[in-house]
Amino acid sequence: MRLKWPDGLRRDMLAGFSLASMNIAQVMGYARIAGMPAVSGLYTVLLPLVAFALFGASRHLVVAADSATAAIFSSGLVGLAPAGSASYMALVSAIALLNACFLLVARLCRLGFLADFLSRTVLVGFLTGVGVQVGIGMVFDMLGLVSTSRNGAVQLLELSHLWPRAHGLTIALSVAACAVLLAGQWLLPRWPVALLVAGVGMALGWGCGLPAHGVAVLGPVHGGLPSLRVPLVDWNTLLALLPISASCVFVIIAQSAATSRAYAYRFGETVDENRDILGLSAANAAAGLTGTFTVNGSPTQTAMAVRAGATSQRAQLVFAGITLCVLLFLTGPLQYLPRCILASVVFCVAVGMVDVAGLVRIRRESPGECALALVTAATVVSVGVEQGIFIAIALSLFRHVHHSYKPHTLVLRPDAATGAMEAEPVAAGVQTEPGLVIYRFCADLFYANCTLFADDIALLVSTARQPVRCLVVDCSAITDIDYSAAAVVRDVLVRLQARQVHVFFGRVAPYALADMERHRITLVLGHENIYPQLHVAIAAARAAYAQAVSRP
Repeated sequence: MRLKWPDGLRRDMLAGFSLASMNIAQVMGYARIAGMPAVSGLYTVLLPLVAFALFGASRHLVVAADSATAAIFSSGLVGLAPAGSASYMALVSAIALLNACFLLVARLCRLGFLADFLSRTVLVGFLTGVGVQVGIGMVFDMLGLVSTSRNGAVQLLELSHLWPRAHGLTIALSVAACAVLLAGQWLLPRWPVALLVAGVGMALGWGCGLPAHGVAVLGPVHGGLPSLRVPLVDWNTLLALLPISASCVFVIIAQSAATSRAYAYRFGETVDENRDILGLSAANAAAGLTGTFTVNGSPTQTAMAVRAGATSQRAQLVFAGITLCVLLFLTGPLQYLPRCILASVVFCVAVGMVDVAGLVRIRRESPGECALALVTAATVVSVGVEQGIFIAIALSLFRHVHHSYKPHTLVLRPDAATGAMEAEPVAAGVQTEPGLVIYRFCADLFYANCTLFADDIALLVSTARQPVRCLVVDCSAITDIDYSAAAVVRDVLVRLQARQVHVFFGRVAPYALADMERHRITLVLGHENIYPQLHVAIAAARAAYAQAVSRP
């Protein structure tokens, strides 16, 4: 009887093989950025990968070595110890353990809400920028060139000067690898084509003596399992590592949240950022105890896993299992893998991260948001990944504040045909009915927009065709009033009372009423003029108007 594998398990196993074929050499490249031995890159996709799979929530996020955090701590350790030395490796592992502690505190404080400040728009821009940045970096290895910078804009400038020195055979291998990879993505998207490409590359490197023809290969890689140990550093050194660790942790939380949320949106899944933070803490603890460096949610490797067809963390566990086998038995052949073929694999994945279709959809529906996405992408490429994340959060907040600063303000008027209340923008001379204005302010009241509230009411009262005797404020969108706005509201009420305009608040929620009481708005307005329903407030206003016009 033929054994039938569940479809999801089969896809995850194939994705795990493909992910391993694409990433095993890449994480060794990240070890170079970190100033660590190449084998330590493999250690980042062993126990740390398993730890996140066990404790994290995201089905797609791949937690492993990452260039952003590697660049942060390697530059921060300059002057503390020579790169690659035993003391340097102890400091790197100590930073990973500090990160684990900080991330555990972040989980206890439930700081996963920071991901809520990343809108879908800037997430598209963020991943697009990462794709462009990674793609530019890979072009150097694909041409047989060496870059002296990690900045995408500087690398483009370097490329414009260095391209005449490109190595012909390296270019030919890169073009062939890209052609096979792109064809495989189109024709066999679920198969580990990258594994085949890497295998052929190692065979060519060994059989054809590619290094003798000027093609760079990975070189010797030491194997064996990591040893479990606690890095020992003195107290003063530990204090010096705290700011470096804090920088890493912020990038870890923001980048991992941005990546996991982007792919959760794509597949219609929910996100549990706080559980992901716990998984990241466990992964960094495993990294620190196994003598390797900080791990992070990697946009590039996550994109590789998704493109390979991964549906859950089972693919990452398969990846870890293959890494174990490589460490025990296969580190020898890896030394023959041409760097240009590895770069071609990563380049093709980076191209897939550039979401042109998503940008076009955003541009079609909201040109302003498309501009924010492009600014985010440009920041990632020209400045850096961590700065791109900060810009993404800042732009998301800016867009929200912009909408709150200039909210929609409306006047409700009865429809001539149905008599139902319809809203129209505030304008001079607009009234709900003779002597009555029903005004709706569509945002919370705070220091930046309270002047609009005051100006609208002044305009409606002063330009009315018939004197306004009653004003109803629809407070359905007002859930919070700060100190500055409360002072303006009290002043508006006093001015309206001086003009003998009777004011009513309708649809006042309990939390808005609590703010009105705390800020003494109720003392000026009067509790009897505040209603939880709008129709009751309108009825009270009409009764007050009828009483006012009936007086001699």
